[in-house]
Amino acid sequence: MRIALVTDTYLPEVNGVTTVLAVMRDGLRQRGHAVLVVAPRYPAPGPDDDGVLRRPSVSCPGYGQVRLASPFDGTARAALRDFAPDLVHVVTEGPLGSLGRRWARAAGRPIVTSFHTDFPRYFDRYLGPWAGGAARRYLRRFHGVARLVQTPSEATAAELRALGLPQVEVWGRGVDTALFHPARRSESRRQAMGAAGRVLVLHVGRLAVEKDVDTLVAAFREAHARLGDAAAFVVAGDGPKGAEVRSALPFAVHRGFLPRPVLAELYADSDLFVFPSPTETCGLVALEAMASGLPVIAARAGGILENLRDGLNGVLVPPGDPAAFAGEIVRLVRDGAQRDALGQGARGFATGRGWNAELDRLVPLYELAAGRAPGGADAGGAAAPDALPGAPRRREATWAHGGHTGSALPDR
Repeated sequence: MRIALVTDTYLPEVNGVTTVLAVMRDGLRQRGHAVLVVAPRYPAPGPDDDGVLRRPSVSCPGYGQVRLASPFDGTARAALRDFAPDLVHVVTEGPLGSLGRRWARAAGRPIVTSFHTDFPRYFDRYLGPWAGGAARRYLRRFHGVARLVQTPSEATAAELRALGLPQVEVWGRGVDTALFHPARRSESRRQAMGAAGRVLVLHVGRLAVEKDVDTLVAAFREAHARLGDAAAFVVAGDGPKGAEVRSALPFAVHRGFLPRPVLAELYADSDLFVFPSPTETCGLVALEAMASGLPVIAARAGGILENLRDGLNGVLVPPGDPAAFAGEIVRLVRDGAQRDALGQGARGFATGRGWNAELDRLVPLYELAAGRAPGGADAGGAAAPDALPGAPRRREATWAHGGHTGSALPDR
């Protein structure tokens, strides 16, 4: 197949979407498929292989890590036309994603979309409930034209179906269990971070309101006060609240954004992972920590619930409760046997979430969405929703090349 991936975020930016997208591209190419990526240009881009089209972008006001490219880019449209994809996968809902969506509809190409980021809850936190409602209406319209909507958790899939999007498939909850591995642990690196003879407590993530960094800061401060020199604290990541977090946690080591091989070493050098975000569709960093043999203390909310088994590979606490987070940090720092048992459970669980099985499912899903029988034969039209794995059976939904009618909202 010829597959176009259109995205508003890509490497060298480090986040869950770019990680999954890079795995998708590499996996598809290794399986013999042609892939074009249309993505923003960054101020300091790394080298790209053939098949990546970078478009000019500017920093989003107030959120510098987010890049905004033109949704009317003629070069991007021409590249899509020349590439002639069998299917367009719109990875994000921003300006470039909108461009890819419009081009595919005009060209009569099947559309697959992804829902990675819980924008309604983000908007609720930043602007209030009215904005969350507007975001839900926009997402219903945006994804309504897709023949398949990918999302990485059953919890998010249920929310999307309730929103009127029955064509949802859970896909993308994988982790690189070779890169993220306990065997990478190094006592010399731990000593350099001041963690020799201490339990190293780690957080990795974007430092922003929607990730509930206020709970993280309060929990780390309380745990540090109670534990003293028994624990060392490390924060990896940055974002709109990065300066505030660094100022509030002067006792912690702050690493900023890290290349993935360095990040894998940091996970392995740590002993305990703390993740208070209540807005995750998957929580990829928690899966990476688990693959590295770390027990996870996480908020009892969102997609993380499908990976974390309370008392088996980590601990779930009420979201937004710094005292509960701090209490579990203190307990597991002091109880090495329990910490080790949870870490072994975490690694065991993560090994069942390797990427190969997910990637093997990806092309058959694309083929169904493109109206082909698995294996490449033309099935004579778009896939019916009942043919898509995981989709609910709905007699009233009918599908055609130009869109669909029924419970999902048609585009206007």
